[in-house]
Amino acid sequence: MNPGDPKKDQKEEKPSGQQQQQGGAGKQYGEGSYSGTRQYNEGLKEHVQNHDIEKEARDAAPRSADEEREMEEAEREARSRAKPANDSPEDPGR
Repeated sequence: MNPGDPKKDQKEEKPSGQQQQQGGAGKQYGEGSYSGTRQYNEGLKEHVQNHDIEKEARDAAPRSADEEREMEEAEREARSRAKPANDSPEDPGR
């Protein structure tokens, strides 16, 4: 571009999500994937229908007081690093 070119001072426009989707020939945009969500939901439904969920929960339970403390500490550490949830419906940022 030449100095003083009016195009240089204009911001480059980005296509909207709908334009991206239409022009993207089936590509996924954003943080989620419709096909991934659908696949997850189908797998979850299949698992719940064909497995003993209560037995799996019992099997995952801590086997000792030490293991329970380790699991609780790991959960506390993970929660301390997590982004705080703001479930307030009055939140203007939502």
